[in-house]
Amino acid sequence: MNVNNVSLVISAVSSAQYPKDNKPEFAFVGRSNVGKSSLINRLVNRKKLARVSSKPGKTNTINFYNVEDKIFFVDLPGYGYAKVSKKEKEKWTKMIEEYLQTRKQLVGVLLLVDSRHIPSEDDCIMLDWIRYYNKNFIVIATKWDKLSGKEKQENLEKIKERLNLKDGEVIIPFSAETGEGKEEIWKIIDGVIGG
Repeated sequence: MNVNNVSLVISAVSSAQYPKDNKPEFAFVGRSNVGKSSLINRLVNRKKLARVSSKPGKTNTINFYNVEDKIFFVDLPGYGYAKVSKKEKEKWTKMIEEYLQTRKQLVGVLLLVDSRHIPSEDDCIMLDWIRYYNKNFIVIATKWDKLSGKEKQENLEKIKERLNLKDGEVIIPFSAETGEGKEEIWKIIDGVIGG
């Protein structure tokens, strides 16, 4: 998709605030600080549309971005190690679950994992959950430019093994710095929406 028009429509904390139209939605999920906002910015050719921070836990709402008035990118709060209270983490978990379980417009989930590390228990649980609810998904291995040539293939194999990826389940290496992987991600998104 050629992106010229994109905007943040709403930062929601409950389903009552979700957009009311029926555009297809793609949810971005992953640990705190894995690069969800950076991926969204790169996909829509903007530097600062989605707020990027070096501090984990900055996204604490469900942010709906209208892309070309055709689809929504939905940036969910990160899970994992963000230094926030237990109560706040529980609130985020509830928000994420409510969105993923109830949103009929959700047509695809992009699960982001850091390519430099073995996926966490939280990542595995999230993927099992996505599979259980029969959602279309792709795994995005972020921060790809931070790995050496030798590490890239090794780490990709370790990620596939840890997540128990099956034939036909897609993993795309991605770098927000270089844009590597961007075209492949758009091909899949366009394929889902018939673009």
